[in-house]
Amino acid sequence: MDSTKFICECCGEQHEGWPALTYISPDAYSRLSEVDKEEIAVIDEDFCVIKSPDHVGRFIRCVLFQKVNDHCEDLEYGFWVSLSEKSFQDYLDNFDNEEHETEYFGWLNNAMQDYTFSESVPTTVVTQKGNCRPVIFPHKDYDHPFVKDFYEGITKAEAEKRIQDMINTSEQNA
Repeated sequence: MDSTKFICECCGEQHEGWPALTYISPDAYSRLSEVDKEEIAVIDEDFCVIKSPDHVGRFIRCVLFQKVNDHCEDLEYGFWVSLSEKSFQDYLDNFDNEEHETEYFGWLNNAMQDYTFSESVPTTVVTQKGNCRPVIFPHKDYDHPFVKDFYEGITKAEAEKRIQDMINTSEQNA
């Protein structure tokens, strides 16, 4: 499986290669009822805010590049992370600033199929010049198989399995 054909959720066209494994929303949003999605949440391609009576959740879309040890291409993920109010506001204020570079603390807000998450994974969110989506790095000292795999890499076979699982899930939800 050096190349996979897939239908892009963004443009609806067929592409070939390794697709980015993207999550359309943070898990916190996905768990909301349809009524709550309409009444207490706002989401677009890059931002999500959920205003419940006792908490406001602020999320941004980021990327993570998973090293694939026995292949020349990394596996790319499109994840959502939660930020503090101050960090979220700074990111929002500088969203169109092509020179803005900074780091934020964030919590991963998407669970992956082959991992069990009893709590969120702490991350460093690194903004990039040129208005590219921020890149996230799990905290190396956080004891979790996802973090271990991020720093040690995965095999090409594992990457291809993750791609195929995501394609199968997308086709089932279509």
